[in-house]
Amino acid sequence: MKNAVVTGAGSGIGRACAQALLKQGWQVALLGRRAEALQETAAGFGAAAWVQPCDVSNEVQVQAAFAALRERWGRLDLLFNNAGGGLGARLPDEVSGSEWRAVVDVNLNGAFYCLREAFALMRAQRPQGGRIINNGSLAAYVPRPQTIAYAATKSAISGLTRAAALDGRVYSIAVGQLDIGNAATPLTIGLANGPGALQPDGTRRPEPQLDLDSVAQTFLAMAELPLSANVLFSTVMATQMPFVGRG
Repeated sequence: MKNAVVTGAGSGIGRACAQALLKQGWQVALLGRRAEALQETAAGFGAAAWVQPCDVSNEVQVQAAFAALRERWGRLDLLFNNAGGGLGARLPDEVSGSEWRAVVDVNLNGAFYCLREAFALMRAQRPQGGRIINNGSLAAYVPRPQTIAYAATKSAISGLTRAAALDGRVYSIAVGQLDIGNAATPLTIGLANGPGALQPDGTRRPEPQLDLDSVAQTFLAMAELPLSANVLFSTVMATQMPFVGRG
């Protein structure tokens, strides 16, 4: 049985991907800040779903979570670095230092803390190796208006992915990135309904959304590859959303 960690597993993309792994017979450690939400993700999967409350922006909590994982399973085959968030629509001069640091702490620092701990486990274990998938974003390439903190951190995730993929090569640690566009989650419901998405001309327009099952299937295709193969970057998006030629 293979073992995985999914961060931000209490809702949305994290929940969908964690449950997809569980249905395929994986054991999954569900990391997130809200224990109740993680329990909802784990419902019906028995001992294969391990609820592990953890704030990924807290280095000590991340270290403790991975130490517990090492003690419980002794091996890690997959990390899905999914936890993240943003500030909503803000012009650069409207973002305070504390708000900027909060986004960096979760989206970038948290991803690094988890990647570092997973990398150490995968490098030390025998047989050596494993897979790390970072949740990037289309914002790393074409940001939306007024999302400077989110776009900057997601661009940094692309650098994290490339550097870790290079460093992991000799240890059979495959590192890739999944960039998702307009996934239908509780946080993005306003894209298709209500006010719609903010456009570069200042207007708001509804945009098509991508169902979470399609995201989970793309994720599984990456996760279940043999370690001799790696998808370095994969983009899955709503077919009719404005990405190519956005703006």
